[in-house]
Amino acid sequence: MRETARLTEGSHLAAGLGRHDTARWRCTWRLEKFHGDDTGPDAVPFEVIEREGNALMYGGVSALWHRLTGGSAVAAFDATNARIGVGDGTAAADPLQTDLQGPNKVRKGMDAGYPQHTDSTGAAANTVTFRATFSTAEANFAWAEWGVFNGASGGRMLNRKVEALGTKTSAASWVFTVQLSLT
Repeated sequence: MRETARLTEGSHLAAGLGRHDTARWRCTWRLEKFHGDDTGPDAVPFEVIEREGNALMYGGVSALWHRLTGGSAVAAFDATNARIGVGDGTAAADPLQTDLQGPNKVRKGMDAGYPQHTDSTGAAANTVTFRATFSTAEANFAWAEWGVFNGASGGRMLNRKVEALGTKTSAASWVFTVQLSLT
């Protein structure tokens, strides 16, 4: 008699134990580049970059668990504290990092109404969206890394991505949107 077993992603095989759910961290992000400072609803970007992926940082995960369990010693990733940081560092992402790695870096506060999260028990409740606009006067250097933070300085870095995104100059405004979800 021949017995076979088949495993698929999200499943496991164990004697006497059933299937269990696993959570997956997902990050999608979008960078819109505009001429000048006009980033309004009628403005059309001259370039849009959309990608998935980033590295979750241990300090950021710890901050999430701290806040989840009722702690208040670590700042929330809320409208007051949340920042998207950009820099020119090219060192590989490491979960032990606490800041962007390049010498040039800027953390920008959230656009009005961000971060966005809808509290419910439905499928849309698994997502939070951060968005920051970097004007013509800000972050004018080669962008090679980014992350989400809970402070203008110090604080915790939730995630980090290393990727060449172009060189921002004073002739352009760039709008960076990061959407995080657990699926």
